[in-house]
Amino acid sequence: MTEEEIVKKYFAPEHIDSIKNFNGRLIVTLKNIPEQAAAAEQLKAELSVLDGIKKVSIVFSQTSQPAGMAPEIEKWRINGVKKIIGVASGKGGVGKSTTAVNLGLALANLGQKVALFDADIYGPSLPTMLGFENTPPISYDGKMFEPFQNFGVKAMSIGSLIDRNTPLIWRGAKACGAIEQLLTETNWGEIDVMVIDMPPGTGDIQITLSQRIDFDGIVIVSTPQDIALIDAIKGVNMFKKIGVKILGIVENMSYYICEKCGHRADIFGHEGARQTAEKLGETFLGEIPLHIKIRENADNGTPIVMAEPDSPHTKAYEEIAAKIIDELK
Repeated sequence: MTEEEIVKKYFAPEHIDSIKNFNGRLIVTLKNIPEQAAAAEQLKAELSVLDGIKKVSIVFSQTSQPAGMAPEIEKWRINGVKKIIGVASGKGGVGKSTTAVNLGLALANLGQKVALFDADIYGPSLPTMLGFENTPPISYDGKMFEPFQNFGVKAMSIGSLIDRNTPLIWRGAKACGAIEQLLTETNWGEIDVMVIDMPPGTGDIQITLSQRIDFDGIVIVSTPQDIALIDAIKGVNMFKKIGVKILGIVENMSYYICEKCGHRADIFGHEGARQTAEKLGETFLGEIPLHIKIRENADNGTPIVMAEPDSPHTKAYEEIAAKIIDELK
């Protein structure tokens, strides 16, 4: 009998997730059933005598909960905020934070009351981009922080509580605790849309935030290059698996236009994010060009949407913001 036939003697096909043989190390993964020690031991014994099998492992993976049995995860209460969106990326270095800030300002330009929250706890950049670096937050009553207000939006960041050169050497639980405190103990007032700059990647902190924050959707940021898109796909799949809606994908650093000759150069590739969105069945929200003024203004504390409101770069952010508003309706 084959490995698969032996496994099917003990467990129904719908409960068999995978059977993988790594040079004699056989791993059988079973899903959606409680662990059954006796059956697992019998199965291991029968598989172990097969030719070439050195070791057998039986793994029970509870990939989904029966209806009505999923444990309730308590959401963090963020008073006064109507809609919450996250701006995320599968990897760092794709311009996620710059995109989050400019999208927040673009949403404000379109008449929304906006808050920006920096959940990128190990690399907070909102204080620099919004011009409140080295300014500690204020609390009038000793209980609630007052958000920073600049360019018509409210903002809060862990970066306002620490020196920019001080690394946060925190494990996930402590980091998430700090994020919860800042989110829930800030006096946001009445906010139409909160934009949360998420940490890059798909690790413990990202999962916890996705479960604890009542997101209305996630915007995924990627560059057109293949290596970034691989991680962007992982990000999309992670949020979908947790049950968080994907609002769409933004292609950042999409192309470069030479200011002297007008030639367009697709430095990181061409329409990679658009094609990825189509393959995944997600909305493609738009392209943001690679331009030195976007970087310079972010570093100087005057994001491009505020510094050059009539520029084509600002228009690109506003077009994406308009699509996000439509997605949130």
